[in-house]
Amino acid sequence: MRTVHVVTHPQATHHVDHLVGGWYDFELTPEGERAAVAIAESLHAKVPEDVELYSSDLRRTARTAEVIGERLGVTPVWDRRLREKSYGEAGGKPQEWLDRRFVPPPAAGERLGHDEGIPGAETKGAMAARVYAAMDSILESDREHQIVVTHGGALTFVIAAWIRMPLESAGYVDFRASPGSVTLLREDDYFHNRQVVLPTGK
Repeated sequence: MRTVHVVTHPQATHHVDHLVGGWYDFELTPEGERAAVAIAESLHAKVPEDVELYSSDLRRTARTAEVIGERLGVTPVWDRRLREKSYGEAGGKPQEWLDRRFVPPPAAGERLGHDEGIPGAETKGAMAARVYAAMDSILESDREHQIVVTHGGALTFVIAAWIRMPLESAGYVDFRASPGSVTLLREDDYFHNRQVVLPTGK
């Protein structure tokens, strides 16, 4: 059985200040720090010592991974491909600034390359491609347990890559989980089927 534990970073300052995250480098809040410790304790009770730990390099995810790594005795591997979507000029600005300018994608047609109307923003397709590439690299390892620390938006494409969803179909997918969640990705040794166990609760 192969298991990938996908952690979304817990509460960060942009959550409470209603600011746009993306690549803007926010910190965890004190509540987020406490949640990171709780996540680390939970993982310590579930995973063996022989585990790999990968993380986005942004501070809110890097700090979460550091806390986990300290508890498990493993050094995180930083991978910028696991970052949240870049919102270009909107990064760090009030969420309402982005909401006023955002152009939603069409119901049908070109969605991966859609221009959302924000200068410098990453397209959904570009984000999906880099997260897929990160997961390809991570899954080259034959380690039975791995931990991936990422962001709420990036979680969608971590899961899509895991279930081998074709990239061209990823424009319609959206998997949601709360900050500080742990999603389990499992592959059995017999059929090699891949399972997704999304966290329950609020």
